[in-house]
Amino acid sequence: MRKGRLAAMVAAPLAVAMIATGCGGGGSGSGDDGTVTLDWGEPENPLVPANTTEENGGFIVNALFTGLVDYRASDLKVENAVADSIESTDHQNYTIKLKPGWTFHDGTPVKAKNFVDAWNYSAYGPNGLQGASFFEQIDGYDQMQSEDPDGKDGPQQAPPPAAKELSGLKVVDDNTFTVKLKAPFTIFPVVLGYSAYMPLPDSFFKDPKAFEEHPIGNGPFKFESRVPNQELNVTAYENYAGANKPTIKGAKFKVYEQLDSAYQDLTSGNLDFLRAIPVSALIGDKWKQDLGERAHQKPGLLTQTLGFPLYDPKFKNPLLRKAISMSVDRKTITQQVFAGGRDPADGFATAAVDGYRPNQCGEACEFNPEKAKQYLQQAGGFQGVLTVETNGDGGHNEWVQAVAASIKQNLGIETQFVPTPTFGEFRQKANGYKFSGLFRTGWKADYPNIETFLTQLYRTNASSNDYKYSNPAFDAALDKANAAPTVEAATAAYADAEKLLADDLPLIPLWTQPVQYGFSERIAEGEVKAYRELDLTTVRLKQ
Repeated sequence: MRKGRLAAMVAAPLAVAMIATGCGGGGSGSGDDGTVTLDWGEPENPLVPANTTEENGGFIVNALFTGLVDYRASDLKVENAVADSIESTDHQNYTIKLKPGWTFHDGTPVKAKNFVDAWNYSAYGPNGLQGASFFEQIDGYDQMQSEDPDGKDGPQQAPPPAAKELSGLKVVDDNTFTVKLKAPFTIFPVVLGYSAYMPLPDSFFKDPKAFEEHPIGNGPFKFESRVPNQELNVTAYENYAGANKPTIKGAKFKVYEQLDSAYQDLTSGNLDFLRAIPVSALIGDKWKQDLGERAHQKPGLLTQTLGFPLYDPKFKNPLLRKAISMSVDRKTITQQVFAGGRDPADGFATAAVDGYRPNQCGEACEFNPEKAKQYLQQAGGFQGVLTVETNGDGGHNEWVQAVAASIKQNLGIETQFVPTPTFGEFRQKANGYKFSGLFRTGWKADYPNIETFLTQLYRTNASSNDYKYSNPAFDAALDKANAAPTVEAATAAYADAEKLLADDLPLIPLWTQPVQYGFSERIAEGEVKAYRELDLTTVRLKQ
């Protein structure tokens, strides 16, 4: 989201980076009380911003919190939000000044210390937050890490980290703090709208568990109630200090087990917003016939991929990985399964992101069964059954089975489709590095730069590097891009780094996804961001 955000995965992406999430149905429908209903799925973790690296949690965090900058819903242009200014003369030392008047939902003021305290807590290794690596650029991060996220090393108690606070953060006054990075990071102001960088109220640090039960943010909506596996409700925050004040009274996020069930609720008027269209409705453009002017599509910042568990010796040979990738008939699958509603991938990012270059994946993303067999032979073949796994509650089963069948038919490897019942269970396996075959991944961008598709997915030990990929040359290329003199030069250098992934192929790029969504008849207007998140502050109801 968040992330990078695993797309529900997204990631996705927008972690988002694992793209459409668990959906399937129940709960009350739309009402006339100024509240809108949206499809949703249970998040992986409690709603602590820096511990939310997947799509479902990201939707809620972005409604409850506002960061230093925000991304304009129509085009993701970076705009100051809580920040009054973010200044630097060397791209390494930043002075951040806050706008006065911002408050948390408990009425306490948003101060510089709320950002600094939140970032310190999130970066501290023993706290085990999944988004901790978003702070690795800040001076002192390395001194805050222990052997593992729990601060333990097997049966022996590992020594605690040398520091509990980032030495690169300093509070100057209530409305000013400074940030010293380990090295220049030119696009640092761009990434600060991601949820990991949100502020936390003083009450969080007094009782984090209580916060998890009732999150308190500074965003346009405040937490109201939640019934696990059913729904979560938010209401408009009357004292919101942002320019984009909500006009609706609130929103109900309804959990669905199946995307088709959510679609049925949308067409029957029991759901106001559906972020993705099920395959059954894409065929023959049925969704456009059903919804008419309420059917919408825009270029998306979402990717769908299959990851290799590089921690399993079976997949160490890059020629094997290349052979498997080249045996997948992306064009046919996108036409037959998605009715042309996806675009075969030619790289590791989408064409809609700043910095995209065509054909970055090269030969590895081309369908060529004969050459794939040659590469398989050169790699020494593949022994046993190749499993292809996804969460069974996210609408992915059809295409995953199609990919498995394509590999079997074109490469001669015995394949087996393996569904894990829920997204939560699937993510537990990913976090524990417990896959033994291909596993569904995907990503949704969290900010408008190609870097969002790279660092958190492929840098050594990054937060969403579920494959345990590590390449010093790739890490060095990212470092070079980070230190570029301008945002434009940095963007070009990130694209150079992306090119290196084609040789290693830690995952299989499959296709990119436009944002296809639908509104109910109650919605007069609403802007959906390119990573398929409805900006609730833009929603207007018909009178």
